Formats: sequence, C-alpha cells, structure tokens
Amino acid sequence: MNRLASFHADLASLSDQGRRRALIDRRGIDVASNDYLALANAPRLAEAIRDALARGVPIGSGGSRLLRGNHTEHEALEADAAVFFGAEAALSFSSGFAANAALLSTLPQRGDLIVHDELVHASAHEGMRLSRAEYLSAAHNDPAAFEGAILRWRRGGGTGRPWIAVETLYSMDGDAAPLAALADIADRHDAMLLLDEAHATGVFGPGGRGLGHAFEGRDNVISLHTFGKAMGCEGAAICGPAVVRDFLVNRGRGFIFSTAPSPLMAAAARESLRILADEPERQAALWTLIGEAERLLAPCGVAPTGSQILPLILGDDHTTMRVAAAVQAAGFDVRGIRPPTVPAGTSRLRISLTLNATAANVAALAEVLKGALA
Repeated sequence: MNRLASFHADLASLSDQGRRRALIDRRGIDVASNDYLALANAPRLAEAIRDALARGVPIGSGGSRLLRGNHTEHEALEADAAVFFGAEAALSFSSGFAANAALLSTLPQRGDLIVHDELVHASAHEGMRLSRAEYLSAAHNDPAAFEGAILRWRRGGGTGRPWIAVETLYSMDGDAAPLAALADIADRHDAMLLLDEAHATGVFGPGGRGLGHAFEGRDNVISLHTFGKAMGCEGAAICGPAVVRDFLVNRGRGFIFSTAPSPLMAAAARESLRILADEPERQAALWTLIGEAERLLAPCGVAPTGSQILPLILGDDHTTMRVAAAVQAAGFDVRGIRPPTVPAGTSRLRISLTLNATAANVAALAEVLKGALA
C-alpha cells in the first residue's frame, strides 16, 4: 500500500497541466519582487538593526504577545504606524497573510455578511473560511455588484452588519479599487470597509500612505498595511479604531496563539516608516520608472495599469512558463503566474517594477520579450 500515492498523483496532474510549482533561487534583474522601493537592502534598515542589537533588543520574542512576547519595539511600531497612516490605533502581525486571516476570522460576527471582491487575496479567503459570518463574492471592481449583494441579503432577512473587503491595488492585475464609491456604499448601508493596502503602501498616497489614505480614521474603515513589500521588512499592521485593536487582542485567535514577531523586525519597520517620510524621491523615482515601462512594454502587449504591476496575460499555462523560462535565461527575474493564483485562462507574466531595475533594464527586457513571443 502506497500511502503517498495520492500526493504523487496530484503533483503529476499539476505537471501535466503546466501548473506544478517549484522553488527557484532569485537570479537576474529584479522585475518580479514586491521590493518596490528597493528598501530590502537599504543601509538605513541595516543600521536600524545594528542599533537595536546594540540596545539589547532580542532577535526572537520568546512567546506570544500575551505571554511575555510583547516588547516595547512592537508597541513603538504600532504607535508610529497609527500616526503615519492616520488611524486611531494599530496592531502588528508577523505577515500580511496572518493579519488578513485574523482580521476576517475575528471581526465579522455570526449573522453578518462579508462581500468581497472576487480577486481578493488568498489570505482573505482563509480568514473568511474561519469566520462565523456568511460571505460571498462580488464582480471585480464593480460597486453595483457590492451594493446589490447587500440589498439582496437585506431583502432575504439579513439583519447583521455588512463588511466590504477589497484590495486597494490588486496584486496580479495592478488595477485600483473604486474606493470612493465603495466608501459611499459602506456609509449608506452601515457597513464596515476593509482595505487591504498590501501593494499600495509605500507606492501610492502622500508619502506612501496608500490609496485609502483619505478614508483612514473613519470609524467604519479598517486598513491593512504590509511591511514586507515596499517597506522592505517583514510583517504587517491592522490600522483602525482603538476598540478594533483591543477586540483583536482579546478575540483574535491568530494573534493570541501566535509567537510574536521579532522585535528586531519591528525596529526595522519603524525605520522604514521614517524612510518613507524622509526620502520621497524613492516614490517619485518609481513613478518615473512606471511611466517609462508602460511606454517600453506596450509593443509587447503589456497594457498600462497605472501602477507598478504590469501583467502580460498569455492565457495558456505551458506557454506562460515557456516564455518565463526564456526571459529568465536572458537574465531577467520574471515569474509565470498560473491558476489558481489567477483565474483559468489568464496565466501571465507578472512584471513588477522596483527600484532594483532601471529604465535601461526595462528596455532590454522588452527586446527579450519580443523575441520570446515571436
């Protein structure tokens, strides 16, 4: 009896479909990562870590935040993040996935309704799966679909609170959510608006405060800002009313029963917030690169998105991985993205613009793509 046969069969099926994944080393020019502002190797972050070590900040937390794992660096980061992003309070987590899962599994209650964009992050789906609330999807970036779902739920007897869950910038398509329209819907229907700013933090808004910055501070808005993308560190913070922070501390199983993040990383994230405030030229340089890249990549079939994420949709899984391999062989780190990460029939190269690449690099990438697609 082969106890592992089902695993082998599943992996073989993925191979046949061109969807089997494998870990590969980072190599070549970075047009794949989420290190949008090239902060992951920033000297100021390294210096912040050295200073924290010199001050006796420990590498590990040693436990959950409620069992001695809490450190002054965590609390200082949360205070700084709340001020920076314009919220009443913040609570930090080890990753954006952990924060999103805790947020959606804890805050909506039995009898409530979560309406989420159909392309929302997998971490949001994990949180909803664990939630006691009902949840359903709405057509991507369609405010009428969100409102229609709430109205149908009310007509069907729904009496709880609606929750609207969206990404402010979608990680695989690079398009922004219609936040003003969604905020109006939330106000009309006494709903909570959950804004996942993962790919907008550091890139959009004044000083990199995100696409939803104008809505921060409202009592029906909760935002999630990650530290592991444009901020170059690790972790995330949920920002919103102080009572939401307190509720997560008391009821959020993903927070209560997780070992606290490294206090050293909290010190680094605090410094990253300072860099966003002190070095606006990074944000400006990325936007200059975005404009150049949209022009250079247009002949390859890459449509402009108005963001740093530029997908080249090829459709077929095998074709996508063949083109990705050719581009990687030419010295560019571009990754192929296939279902279930994206909908079936929309496999793509996800070109991610970072300050680790130059306009000259993007021009060279365009030439490679032209050859690979011929």
